[in-house]
Amino acid sequence: MRLTTGWRVCIDFRKLNAVTKKDHFPLPFLDQVLERVAGHDYYCFLDGYSGYFQIAIALEDQEKTTFTCPFGTYAYRRMPFGLCNAPTTFQRCMLSIFSDMVERIMEVFHG
Repeated sequence: MRLTTGWRVCIDFRKLNAVTKKDHFPLPFLDQVLERVAGHDYYCFLDGYSGYFQIAIALEDQEKTTFTCPFGTYAYRRMPFGLCNAPTTFQRCMLSIFSDMVERIMEVFHG
């Protein structure tokens, strides 16, 4: 369990998501991933903690994430949770980084 201290921001991106062109990059189903890894002797699970937040938002798109709170007006520079294309962007990024290992010695599953 992670200890959370201080404020946490939660933004409702429904209006932005409604006008966003959807990225239909395929995400694997858990049963498919489990089938591919079945029968191996060793398993390791890694938590991509703050994984989305490692992916930069293009400068020209940052203004689309602008929000106002009592402390001021801000825009995200890193990809937050809640954007409709975040899961597919993250999956594509991980597959690109680990392309030489995926389906050979590892699988990428965003669950």
